[in-house]
Amino acid sequence: MSVKVLVTSTSFGKVVKEPVEILNSQGYEIIWNELGRPLKEKEVMERVKEIDAYIAGLDDITTRAIEAANKLKIISKYGAGVDNIDVETATKKKIVVTNTPGANTEAVADLTFGLILAIARCIPQADRSAKQGEWRKFFGRAVNGKTLGIMGMGRIGKAVTRRAKGFGMKIIYWDCLREINIEKEAQAEYVNFKTLLQKSDFVSLHLPLTKETRGLIGKEELKLMQPTAFLINTSRGPIVDEDALYECLRDKVIAGAAVDVYSNQPPRDSSLLSLNNIITTPHMGAYTYESIMNMGMISVRNVIDVLNKRRPKYVVNPEVYER
Repeated sequence: MSVKVLVTSTSFGKVVKEPVEILNSQGYEIIWNELGRPLKEKEVMERVKEIDAYIAGLDDITTRAIEAANKLKIISKYGAGVDNIDVETATKKKIVVTNTPGANTEAVADLTFGLILAIARCIPQADRSAKQGEWRKFFGRAVNGKTLGIMGMGRIGKAVTRRAKGFGMKIIYWDCLREINIEKEAQAEYVNFKTLLQKSDFVSLHLPLTKETRGLIGKEELKLMQPTAFLINTSRGPIVDEDALYECLRDKVIAGAAVDVYSNQPPRDSSLLSLNNIITTPHMGAYTYESIMNMGMISVRNVIDVLNKRRPKYVVNPEVYER
């Protein structure tokens, strides 16, 4: 019987073919996601029963979904975040969970800084106005000399910091760990959570979604920000209370926001879409040719390693190898 690999990420193999060609060269049978969107729990359950490997996007890979798998050896996340995967259940079933850390770092950092510039200089509004023949000049805010608050100084946080340094911004950051090297490299200052919110002209979120970070930014946190400040979120949607963000943007508690991620995706019914002081993009932080190639190659290599009884480089649940 052939080895079956379920591929559900909607961008895998679409713009770069090399990862697909490598899977084919191994003789694997590829089962594609015909729906063209992330799968719901029941849809995952229907597809995982007889597969050997799973290259996953943003599907609901719940306890029930994993328990429905009879032969599954690896869930290879096509991306870095694994908050949509019940890693604990996978570990109990001795299923290796891997990801692609660092593969999309520069792409997400690029988008983050693009959003900072766009929201500060009213670029989307000016574009729409010019196309409508209005020729209206929008007053924005300078980025140079402003304070950027980074929440989460991981790979992406550091990459955004390096870009901000080039624009002459002052960098402050908050994380569970201090990063001495970036403090020296970019003259970044470590501050507490409350101070970052109070002193930043731009607050940029680069945190994983965990029990501790879910709903981290709510109404009280937004009220701590300056009325001229902007919130940028390219990490995970549920970190921000979207109802609170809507109210604070509507009431001009903060000047604006730019978000690439949402609690529900796509956010068709989100009240945020009705506001003029927010930029919304469709979770496209990783969508560059280079990033898609990196994620594809790493996720495929993880699959091949596990199916050939080798330990892959990027293991999320190393406990499976300790039993």
